[in-house]
Amino acid sequence: MRLILVAIAALIATPALTLLLVAARLLRIPDRTGSVYDGIPRWWAKTLLFVAGVKVVVHGEEWITDAPHIFVGNHVSWFDVLASAAVLPRGKYVAKAELFRVPVFGQAIRWIGMIEIERENRKAAFESLEHAAAKIRAGNPVVMFAEGTRGDEYALRPFKKGPFVLAITAGVPIVPMVIYGTIERMRRGSWKITPGTIEVTFLEPIPTAGLTYEDRVALVELVRSRMAAVLREKYGIESQLATTSQQPIANSQ
Repeated sequence: MRLILVAIAALIATPALTLLLVAARLLRIPDRTGSVYDGIPRWWAKTLLFVAGVKVVVHGEEWITDAPHIFVGNHVSWFDVLASAAVLPRGKYVAKAELFRVPVFGQAIRWIGMIEIERENRKAAFESLEHAAAKIRAGNPVVMFAEGTRGDEYALRPFKKGPFVLAITAGVPIVPMVIYGTIERMRRGSWKITPGTIEVTFLEPIPTAGLTYEDRVALVELVRSRMAAVLREKYGIESQLATTSQQPIANSQ
């Protein structure tokens, strides 16, 4: 029943907000902090969360800013996207290219600044990262899920290196983001939606200034270890730790 209500809400909200987006484009409203392009994803997410009966609780709100940086989160449910979109004032998501090929929807998410990446094409993927780096330098925070696809449990899986190469390329800090409660709301492979609470914890930014491509593995492990610590200390979730022969990052805090 809850799924049907959310589906109806999506069928109403999505076209309505798309029309608003088209109007903004026709009026040539610039994509800047606080603009309608920031509001649309947030309004869409909040609408679906409200209908789903889901409340989002934020921890570490002081680390949420619209300065250029990358939010790196864990990923176990579609509700990770809704929860993060609802609480972030500004953020451009990096998503798989297939979503951009969906009629109307694909063009709409491109207009609000989402960034497509070809996961099966290495050359195109690197070009996508360069495009994303340019967006960040222009003042756009970017949101990425480091595990790539959704998992079945909260224990962290291996992280993809793309978000960390992007952070080093753009020279911007990484803000780790731990999302908990989304499996209970909608598990991967299930269509059942259960009302309840999602917690989103933002951690202190990790600087990347002065880092090079060779530092990417150490940066991955630093971010992953801090996220794993939150899952362990707050929720009792143990994640298998990765190992590396590289030296720790000198300028991390």
